[in-house]
Amino acid sequence: MLFQVLDLKTDCIGYYANNLIRPEQPLPLEGETWEYSPHLRGDKYEIARIYSQGATLTNVCPEDTKEEWETIKTTLKSCLKAFNTSRLSLDENCFYEVVPEYFLFQYLDTKNKITKHVLDTYQRPQNYDFMYNLVEMLSDIRSQILSIDVGPIKHLLSSVRGQNFHRTLKSVRHVCDYNPWGTITGRLSTNPNSLPILTMNKEFRACIKPKNDWLVELDFNAAELRTLIALTGEEQPQIDIHEWNRKNIYRNIGSREDAKKRIFAWMYNSKSEDFLSNRAYDKETVKDKYWDGCKIETDYGRIIENVDEHHALNYIVQSTTIDMVHEQAYKVYELLKGRKSHIAFLIHDAVYIDLAAEDRYELLNLLDTFRKTRYDMFKVNVSAGKNLGEMKELKL
Repeated sequence: MLFQVLDLKTDCIGYYANNLIRPEQPLPLEGETWEYSPHLRGDKYEIARIYSQGATLTNVCPEDTKEEWETIKTTLKSCLKAFNTSRLSLDENCFYEVVPEYFLFQYLDTKNKITKHVLDTYQRPQNYDFMYNLVEMLSDIRSQILSIDVGPIKHLLSSVRGQNFHRTLKSVRHVCDYNPWGTITGRLSTNPNSLPILTMNKEFRACIKPKNDWLVELDFNAAELRTLIALTGEEQPQIDIHEWNRKNIYRNIGSREDAKKRIFAWMYNSKSEDFLSNRAYDKETVKDKYWDGCKIETDYGRIIENVDEHHALNYIVQSTTIDMVHEQAYKVYELLKGRKSHIAFLIHDAVYIDLAAEDRYELLNLLDTFRKTRYDMFKVNVSAGKNLGEMKELKL
């Protein structure tokens, strides 16, 4: 069945299908629709936006529907402007209750046409199931209002940077609204009006508190370097990898920080001739396996076109790493379903759990699940705290 969800908000249930608007009705158990919704009840859905790899409705609108769609967009903008003028919040009201029914019908019917066009003409991505799981998890994260308290950073708010951050806090929704298609490698970006969790200066992080009892961070130790090791088929060191490199590759010369700078300088410089690093890590074999001279195709089915040699290894490792992190995060997300604890947000290679005291005995299980990747057992650093800015390492 081809259908469209009337509203993505949890409290606004209903759908459009077969020329009928069905408010307050649970969604079909399977079918085809434009984008993921928290109202979907299973995984037997074809999501057109995943087929289009995150494109907008305007981007994929067929020629014979463009004029109709542009008219609808103009009307929609007028409605949103009127809502803003009258201070009617769409966060607090269902979209289908505040727009005229004739317009709602036109909007949803045209959305159906665009959805059908995409599903009929675009190839189903190799990583469809992976992306479906990811958008499900991100949709759930987006629905959670974060607990923000400026008290711990009040002394920082008098500076210019602090004032700018405070203005940002007042102007955005206190949610993490991620765009999974924001970068070619799969790294997340945030949508407009989202809390800028990915770019927030670390000195302001203490304003983010758990809604339960603790924030717990699960963070892969040197994730990208470990991914490179995994892709070469070598065994993972189960200690800090930079210290391991210092002792086993760089002959105990320099500090851990020196070893860290040296390995990354070599790893992402295609012209580097660091003999010791080259001897330890076979990055050329990895590049040859996943890059055909133009296109990259990773183990996760992610395809990146038009890649030159200078960027090839970087893109292979970055995209594989972030997909691996998201795959492991989804496993944690699945374990937490039905519990008070939940994933609060993701920051690059780390997952942050809003942990309830009643679930504290599950932490070892969560850690074990997160570190068992499809490649090998990766070392994970665990930290916890009463806010994001004051996390302390846990020895588990």
